[in-house]
Amino acid sequence: MVNSRVEPWLVIIGLGEDGMAGLSAARQSELANAEIIFGGPRHLALVDAGERGRPWPIPFSVEPVLAARGRKVVVLASGDPFWFGAGSLLAASLEPEEWIARPAPSTFSLAANRLGWRLEHAACMALHAAPFERLQPVLHNKQRVICLLRDAASAGSLAGWLSHRGFGASTLYVMEALGGPRERIRSVVAEQFAYTDIMAPVAVAITVSGSAGLGRASGLPDTVFRHDGQITKRPVRALTLSALAPRPNELLWDIGAGSGSISLEWCLAGARAIAVEARKERIANIQDNARTFGLEHRIQIVEGRAPDALEGLPAPDAVFIGGGANAALLDYVWNVLSPGTRIVANGVTLETETLLATWYGQKGGDLLRIELASAAPLGTMRGWVPARPIVQWSVTR
Repeated sequence: MVNSRVEPWLVIIGLGEDGMAGLSAARQSELANAEIIFGGPRHLALVDAGERGRPWPIPFSVEPVLAARGRKVVVLASGDPFWFGAGSLLAASLEPEEWIARPAPSTFSLAANRLGWRLEHAACMALHAAPFERLQPVLHNKQRVICLLRDAASAGSLAGWLSHRGFGASTLYVMEALGGPRERIRSVVAEQFAYTDIMAPVAVAITVSGSAGLGRASGLPDTVFRHDGQITKRPVRALTLSALAPRPNELLWDIGAGSGSISLEWCLAGARAIAVEARKERIANIQDNARTFGLEHRIQIVEGRAPDALEGLPAPDAVFIGGGANAALLDYVWNVLSPGTRIVANGVTLETETLLATWYGQKGGDLLRIELASAAPLGTMRGWVPARPIVQWSVTR
C-alpha cells in the first residue's frame, strides 16, 4: 500500500457471522459514516444497512461501486476480502490511495481453528460459483480440503459427487454459520450423508479417503484422457513436459493439441494453456477432458490451424508443437516469440525429423531421439514391439 495523505473513499470491511458485535469501534464508526454500503443481502442485514444498503448485482459486478467513486462507500465481504472475495477485483480497478481493507478471520481460518488443522497444509477451494470438478487435482488419500459452498443443498451434492468418484469413505465436516451465534459443526462419511436440515452459509471440510487420485509426476496414464488415438503417449508426454518445465501462472501455446493431454498436465502445475486444434471432434475431447480435470478455467481452446490461428494470442512462456511442424510454422513461431520463450517440438515422420535436425543445427538447443518398445503377445510368447521413433527438439528462444 502506497502511503498517502488522501483519505480513501472506499473501505472494504471483512464481516463475520457475528455481525456488528464482531466489529471494533473503529469499524463501526466507518460503517456509520458511510453514504452507501455494498454487500450481499445477508451482510447488509447483519449490519442493518437499511436504505444505504446496495446488494450486489446478478451477475456479480463491481461497476456499481466504481460508479460511486468520490462518495463515502463501504463494501462488506466475508472474512478476508482478498481470499476468494471482492477485494482483488476492486483493487485492480482503483488506485492504491482510493481504498483501504479491514480484514477479519476468513472461513478457512475459522474452519482450521475449529478442527485443529494446519491451514497451510489444507487445500482451500471456493466452490460457491465453480463446479465440484475443481476439486479433482487435489483429491488424494489423506488430503485435507476446506470448501466454500453456494448453499445448504450443495453439501449433499458434494457428498454424492465424491462418492461417485471413489471418495465415498471421506469424512465431511459440515460447518454452518461459522463464527456466529448459529454456528454448528457435524461430521459424516460422504457415502452416508443424510442431513436435511443444513443452514446457510455453509462450508465443508474434507479428510479425503478412497481413490488414489491423480499422480503429481508428469506422464499420467493415457486412460485418464478422452482421445481418438491422437494423444502424446505417456512416456513421451513425461519427457515433453520435463522439457517444457511448467511453472505456476505461466502460459503455454499447445499447437495441434489433439486430446489436450499436454495442456492439461501443464495446467495441473498451476499454469494456463491455449490449446490450438483444427478438428472439431478433437476440440470436443479437449473440452470434455478439461471439465473432468476441473481445469476449464485454465485452458482456452482456439479452433483453427497454425500459424493463422496464433494471430493475436497473448505471448506465451512456452510453446509445444505436437504435430504438423513445418518450416513456415517454425519460422512464424520463432519470429513472434520473445527471447526466453521455451519451445518444444515433437516429430514422427522422416520429413519432420530432418526439419527439426536442421533447426537444431541453426538455433541450437537439444535434439533427442526417443525409441520406445513395449511388451506384447507374439503368438504364444511375449516380445518387444517397437514404436515409431520420435524426435524432440527443445530450445529457448
